[in-house]
Amino acid sequence: MDISKDQIATLLDHDLHASAQMLHTYKQALQYCKIIPKQNSTSARTSLSSRSSSPSSFNASAINENEVKFKIASCHSSLNETRLALAEMEGIPSKARTLQMSLLMAKLFRNSRHNRYAIACYRECLRNCPYVMEAIIALAELGVAAKDIISLFSQTSYKSGRTPFEHIDSNRWLQRYVEAQCCVASNDYKGGLELFAELLQRFPSNIHILLETAKVEAIIGKSDEAIVNFEKVRSLDPFLITYMDEYAILLKGKSDYTKLNKLVHDLLSIDPTRPEVFVALSVLWERKDERGALSYAEKSIRIDERHIPAYIMKGNILLSLKRPEVAVIAFRGAHDLRADLRSYQGLVHSYLAFSKTKEALHAAREAMKAMPQSAKALKLVGDVHASNSSGREKAKKFYESALRLEPGYFGAALALAELHCVEGRNGDAVSLLERYVKDWADDSLHVKLAQVYAATNALQEALSHYQAALRLNPQNEAAKKGLERLEKQMKGVDPDAPEEDEENEVEDADEEPDEIELLRE
Repeated sequence: MDISKDQIATLLDHDLHASAQMLHTYKQALQYCKIIPKQNSTSARTSLSSRSSSPSSFNASAINENEVKFKIASCHSSLNETRLALAEMEGIPSKARTLQMSLLMAKLFRNSRHNRYAIACYRECLRNCPYVMEAIIALAELGVAAKDIISLFSQTSYKSGRTPFEHIDSNRWLQRYVEAQCCVASNDYKGGLELFAELLQRFPSNIHILLETAKVEAIIGKSDEAIVNFEKVRSLDPFLITYMDEYAILLKGKSDYTKLNKLVHDLLSIDPTRPEVFVALSVLWERKDERGALSYAEKSIRIDERHIPAYIMKGNILLSLKRPEVAVIAFRGAHDLRADLRSYQGLVHSYLAFSKTKEALHAAREAMKAMPQSAKALKLVGDVHASNSSGREKAKKFYESALRLEPGYFGAALALAELHCVEGRNGDAVSLLERYVKDWADDSLHVKLAQVYAATNALQEALSHYQAALRLNPQNEAAKKGLERLEKQMKGVDPDAPEEDEENEVEDADEEPDEIELLRE
């Protein structure tokens, strides 16, 4: 069942009411926490004078001032009052901070862009306990080398006097996990996936590792593999929300709106306050109402200013709305948080959309430098050169290099085929695409091949490939629209001529999604 705007509005109204109640509760908590220290000293004096042994007596000695400050800081943090939270936490002596206190302080420093202090706090977390995965991921993203993170584990002291590595089996899985996260943080996605695969052999149903694997696969365009892993995670824990917006984006890419609709419905029923839920709503709503989808993406950013998929989604919607200058700002926001493949792709395509070729080339070269073994980074440079007729020969070389590096990269194959068509080499485009559809079953390849055949008036061949695309993906909008046009051509009807009903009811027609942009990932 499709989710209507009224249903979403009802859920969000409930969310706003719940948020208002939560805000009131936090403010009450703040007031009580500030009163407790005063009660502490007064009650202590009363207790000493009366020396009451009544079980109901207030035990002032049980109140720890540092714990109270931590609770106050936690309330401020939950209210997005980072400066006030930091001020409270800085009142706790460093030697008195627990693991939870150090972790909160690290988050607050990172959110306020004090990375050096954040690193120091995350290091302290791992000295207390080597299994704080959040600290490992954060240190990797902040540029700390794997060997430096691993060295922190040996500094952990146990009551037994043994080091943590005496508790780890011979597979040394924790070191592998650190190495995997550092690979991903440095854009070595292949290395990261190999290490995660090794960990999955050791822990085949570990939700965290499956999620991390799926996230990387989603970033680099391994959509089918990522979907399999996300669905495995959902089967293990149907109430999980982490990274489910990434899964939603993949489902939209596959035009699987039935699964997407169910996913969004499930997420809204689990916790409609999470940023992932609003990104998923944005994904679902994009083909119906792009401006509404944009508002959902912006809502996600307001909830969590560090939520990267929200910036990516916002940038892509702005591109679709023909607002590339603003899209650059969104993609730059994602890039500043983590310079990964998708933020580079967004920047390059946004700059090209308003003819900023120099800036696009700079971003593409930066991506290639950051990911020297990435076929997708090579394709980005090719895309920039292909945007200018004088650069097409260079573009051809970059696309061919990308395919040599990653033969199964359909994006480069489609871009090269498009380049062949633009330069009138339809035969070369057909030869290239036929070779790929022979070895790889992919609906986008069949669609492009059908388009090339239709352009050369080979209508029967075009029909065959549109049908093949729809067999692979019945929801492929480009194949549906292409087949509709082709059937008109085969009947001798001009496919671009408006129908009578369309002329009379053009204002009432629903907007259809644009055809797939073949040169975009």
